[in-house]
Amino acid sequence: MGSNDTQSQDIFAGDDPFQIARRWMAEAEASELNDPNAIALSTVDADGMPNVRMVLLKEIEDNAFVFYTNYTSVKGQEITQAGKAAFVCHWKSLHRQIRVRGVVEREEGPQADAYYASRSLKSRLGAWASAQSQPLKSRGTLMAEVAKVTTQHGTAPTRPPFWGGFRIMPVEIELWADGAYRLHDRFRWTRSEAAARTREHDPAAWSTQRLNP
Repeated sequence: MGSNDTQSQDIFAGDDPFQIARRWMAEAEASELNDPNAIALSTVDADGMPNVRMVLLKEIEDNAFVFYTNYTSVKGQEITQAGKAAFVCHWKSLHRQIRVRGVVEREEGPQADAYYASRSLKSRLGAWASAQSQPLKSRGTLMAEVAKVTTQHGTAPTRPPFWGGFRIMPVEIELWADGAYRLHDRFRWTRSEAAARTREHDPAAWSTQRLNP
């Protein structure tokens, strides 16, 4: 990493940012009070106006980060339109964060089916019932829709065709750790969009640089 102190070398040990991210996530799962996998996901609309909201990161793959949502939601439509997204994950308990920018593809195959099946029954039915981001007359209207889809789909609903995963394949990953007197440690990994889209695990494709805090 080119770090000059032992503490930084321990925190940032390794040349693969995905391995470091998985290690940090595992540490956060043991220390963070709630939702250690929460990320602030940023998108832009057709006019370039930014949007941001919290979602739950479900998988850190060898070459990508995966979360799940309704494709017809505002975020789903904006991601589909732009083909790009960014997020930040900040852990107060660890005093660390990860920033990611990249290109995006859908995950709507067996992997999405498996994750959907792992959710609670009420959550699976809720995915069918909610026209996410659309105006809602009342909570009673929503609960009536839940009752309706429960009758239709029973106790073994299949994954809705409008619901699935997005895979963010980074062109840039920045790892940040708090330092004394605001002299933080920051390392940025960058690679080409072509390398990101291959979905191949190739640590050599990255260029790494230490940044000023």
